Amino acid sequence: MLHARVPVHERRAALRAALRSGRLLRFPGAFNPLSAVLITELGFDGVYVSGAVLAADLALPDIGLTTLTEVATRAGQIARVTDLPTLVDADTGFGEPMNVARTIQTLEDAGLAGCHLEDQVNPKRCGHLDGKTVVPTEEMLRRLRAAVAARRDPNFLLCARTDARALEGLTGAIERARAYVDAGADLIFPEALADATEFEALRRAVDVPILANMTEFGKSELLTTSTLESVGVNLVIYPVTLLRIAMGAVEDGLRRIATEGTQAGLVEHMQTRARLYELLDYPAYTSFDTSVFTFRT
Repeated sequence: MLHARVPVHERRAALRAALRSGRLLRFPGAFNPLSAVLITELGFDGVYVSGAVLAADLALPDIGLTTLTEVATRAGQIARVTDLPTLVDADTGFGEPMNVARTIQTLEDAGLAGCHLEDQVNPKRCGHLDGKTVVPTEEMLRRLRAAVAARRDPNFLLCARTDARALEGLTGAIERARAYVDAGADLIFPEALADATEFEALRRAVDVPILANMTEFGKSELLTTSTLESVGVNLVIYPVTLLRIAMGAVEDGLRRIATEGTQAGLVEHMQTRARLYELLDYPAYTSFDTSVFTFRT
């Protein structure tokens, strides 16, 4: 009721332990707190908060327009409702190294289990679009060193994302990944790799866990969990999947209301009131209120 039961420091430690387990961790992207409740109930390993989704929720493109305050607030709202670790997209860190340091501490305070920083220029672009530009390796290393220095909880996970595959090839991405590990990255996120063989090559090249982004309509082949696990991927995110499903249903529903003049034909496809109340744990709130506010001796 109200908040997650597992303290955030335990969620962070659990994520670290899970990454050492050798099994593939599955982190669907939550587009709001309620979807995070559902992710938790259905037995996934963690929750991901996508910068692209957060921007889209504000009706903005994913080009670096969101602020640290907006990201930390929304990510914190999502992390609040789940006992699972929550990983958030922190773009390029929202500024220079000092801003990166503030970003890390703000996200720690918001209850996140970790974040990823990327090596694109600021403002950035969606990782699966053409026209990206990456900063020199040394500039990204400064971002990572600032993040490591600012971190107060050693279990807060620092993930380094490289977008170099599209610009410098797989070899360039691997070279950057190795440098980022040396700078203190706990997890490597190679964006827009083409296929399983590329993930396997990067897995062999670094001695920290790696993350795969299985986003639709992008440059990466949509690989199954069994394939990802077989090539050594440690964590997979599905960042925009739930938002795309939801918005597809919303658009279809609005069109049918506009043409048919009623939502009656949509009711069978809706989540019921009873199911919504179950996800919200409505009875727990009623029980609490009854025992405290309306208590009678």
